[in-house]
Amino acid sequence: MKKNIEKATLAGGCFWCLEAIYKKVKGVKEVIPGYSGGQTKNPTYEQVCTDSTGHAEAIQVTFEPEIISYGEILDIFWQIHNPTTLNRQGYDIGSQYRSAIFYHNEEQQKIAKKIKKDLQDARIWPDPIVTEIIPLKEFYPAEEYHRDYLQNNPENNYCQMVVIPKLAKFMKTFQDYLKKDN
Repeated sequence: MKKNIEKATLAGGCFWCLEAIYKKVKGVKEVIPGYSGGQTKNPTYEQVCTDSTGHAEAIQVTFEPEIISYGEILDIFWQIHNPTTLNRQGYDIGSQYRSAIFYHNEEQQKIAKKIKKDLQDARIWPDPIVTEIIPLKEFYPAEEYHRDYLQNNPENNYCQMVVIPKLAKFMKTFQDYLKKDN
């Protein structure tokens, strides 16, 4: 019997942070860093970093909805980045670091818009949510050296100062979402 598999494509700052977190989430089968939302075909990291391709650093999450729902994938997303800063996450500045949900179908669009509205109405953040909710047109996987970045580069300064603390906070806050082998 084949398992039901879905995909979610999300942008919320540096894809190294998002990848490290979602790799720890139960029901997640694969996380691929890449680029989405721009006009350049097959962009490179260097091109995206110029802030001229229109792409955001994004991840594509393949997950089992029987274990974790799309709504739960988004619940994590809203909490692991600041959805109120336009084209910025912390010290990372530029449209490639924007907050975006690239929906794959109408059901994902409906869920994302409802959660965004509920969060905005709850006034969890003092500023308005600027997260884009737009259709996925294309996802371009990033270069191989970006995959498993934290695992392969734990001594990297950015990993030490940004990725590892963000991952530790996630693991403490979202224990119910963690894979058993963490």
